[in-house]
Amino acid sequence: MHEMSIAAAVVEQVAKVAADRGATGVTTVRLDVGELAGVVPGALDFCFALACQGTLLEGASLLARTVPARARCDPCDVDWHPGMPPDLICPQCGGARAELLSGRELQIRDVEWADGPLPAHH
Repeated sequence: MHEMSIAAAVVEQVAKVAADRGATGVTTVRLDVGELAGVVPGALDFCFALACQGTLLEGASLLARTVPARARCDPCDVDWHPGMPPDLICPQCGGARAELLSGRELQIRDVEWADGPLPAHH
């Protein structure tokens, strides 16, 4: 399951930062998930809860924000929502030189620590 490997990687990364910073727990993890990333939100939530068990993140909430897909045609300087599956043919000139600007993100946006903000690491 794709979502389980994503959840496990998120837990691993957050736990490593928590250990490095001396955090005692995590209350919330916020992710940016592109609509083209192929992630099923309900499955990710379920897998995240499983991956957190027995770790510093146990009981933490996962808040995933969907990042809409955007494409841009450089020659026309027009941008649009490419749809699903993505259509990268420019709606203005019909050219196929579009660049996908967003929609494939999968990154940790921020973490809320159980013991509040952590001091700067020296």
